[in-house]
Amino acid sequence: MDINKDLVAASATPLVLAILAGRDSYGYAILKRVSELSGGRLEWSDGMLYPVLHRLERLGYIAGKWQKSESGRKRKYYRITPRGKVQLAAERGQWQAVDAALRNVWLLLAVRAAPDPSLQGR
Repeated sequence: MDINKDLVAASATPLVLAILAGRDSYGYAILKRVSELSGGRLEWSDGMLYPVLHRLERLGYIAGKWQKSESGRKRKYYRITPRGKVQLAAERGQWQAVDAALRNVWLLLAVRAAPDPSLQGR
């Protein structure tokens, strides 16, 4: 199933902030983690992730620092900032509200689609 691009874009900020709230990370590892967390249903590209990282860094939600990796290559590792933690909490509240509204709608639709038990056996 393809996930709508608007939904993918809308979920990018809370996903990146939540991943970095768990531990500092670099771009490729973030891409892998998104894929893992979504069961492979979200496959982000570099071209999608790096503009998000740069925007979050510009907003002060994350900070990047170049470091040598275990292989000796330089990588930019990102960490969530205190301001980013506040934003993550706000994002979480917004997504929980959307999730609750959608669950209520799905439940309402399921109830309306269920056969009327009073008509059973007629």
